[in-house]
Amino acid sequence: MREKRGKTALRWAAFTAGVVINSFGIAFITKAALGTSPISSLPYVLSLRFPLSLGGFTFIMNLLFVAAQFALLGREMKPIQLLQLAVNAVFSLAIDLSMALLGWLEPVSLPARLVSLLGGCVILAFGLAVEVAPNVLVVPGEGIVRALARRTGLRFGSVKVAFDVTLMLIAAALSFLFFGQLNGLGAGTVVSALIVGRIVNLFNRRLRFLDKLRPEQ
Repeated sequence: MREKRGKTALRWAAFTAGVVINSFGIAFITKAALGTSPISSLPYVLSLRFPLSLGGFTFIMNLLFVAAQFALLGREMKPIQLLQLAVNAVFSLAIDLSMALLGWLEPVSLPARLVSLLGGCVILAFGLAVEVAPNVLVVPGEGIVRALARRTGLRFGSVKVAFDVTLMLIAAALSFLFFGQLNGLGAGTVVSALIVGRIVNLFNRRLRFLDKLRPEQ
């Protein structure tokens, strides 16, 4: 029993660590000034226009995602998923803290910005691998995609792509509305969308410690 509790505590600790690492990866990608990650594109554009931080808008957006899950799934939504609200608070605060800690990072040259972008993608992918392995809870961005997939009957991957593209299109439209040009989105948004998932797969194959975090079959 004690060993089982220890394993459960380890899985929750790993999940929380993964969420924090994700926030740092997003901050790194954002500081590259080539466009942030797809899931952060909308709150980032809003943060450039209004006096609320990236973490603040991320918190609001994820609250809406959690509410939408309950609306879509109703009684099928398990009570434990309310913990997404706590995860949202940690994630949003960690994003703002990470942005503050990286205040010194202002890459100017294209090579330096590319290094920041790719470094952020690797950090984000590592965080995602650590977060997903324990399988204890979904984050709001993943939860809303799962809910949509369940209700539409479409594959999770297809809904995920459509969801990310929709967020980017809305962010792009608001960017043109607010600034008359793309601001906060760019090549980095596309690059992170294309390579982060592949790096996650690489980590899942290569990092043996992730197997210890996964629930027993």
